[in-house]
Amino acid sequence: MRVLLQRVSRAEVRIDGRVAGGVGAGFVLLVGLTHGDGEEQLVWMADKVAGLRLFGDAEGKMNLALSDVGGGCLVVSQFTLYGDAGKGRRPSFVDAARPEVAVPLYERFVTLLRQRVPHVATGEFGAMMEVELVNDGPVTLWIER
Repeated sequence: MRVLLQRVSRAEVRIDGRVAGGVGAGFVLLVGLTHGDGEEQLVWMADKVAGLRLFGDAEGKMNLALSDVGGGCLVVSQFTLYGDAGKGRRPSFVDAARPEVAVPLYERFVTLLRQRVPHVATGEFGAMMEVELVNDGPVTLWIER
């Protein structure tokens, strides 16, 4: 499981011109799933995201978590995180979980995150989405399990 996390001041995802989900201050999570991912990876990642202290305290130090600032998460499926562009000019996506495996894992991850985070919004798995965000900091992390 791979997550590209960006701390944002606001973000939204649109599908066919309509807003499917959005958050104010919080995280945008681009989520990629691979073969062999399961409950262990999903729980670990949900705990990690919810517990990360990436927001500034009174002294401006990154000491506060999502729950401390009332932040939310915008979760967007992104199979291309498992793209391999090492050979040729067209990336290979064989390491990305196929939809029949990835959809239930993605939905379970969102459920686990909702148990830990005040506000969770999503895109739509497999849809062509436009993601607009204002990266705050910028703060970006690559998290893998």
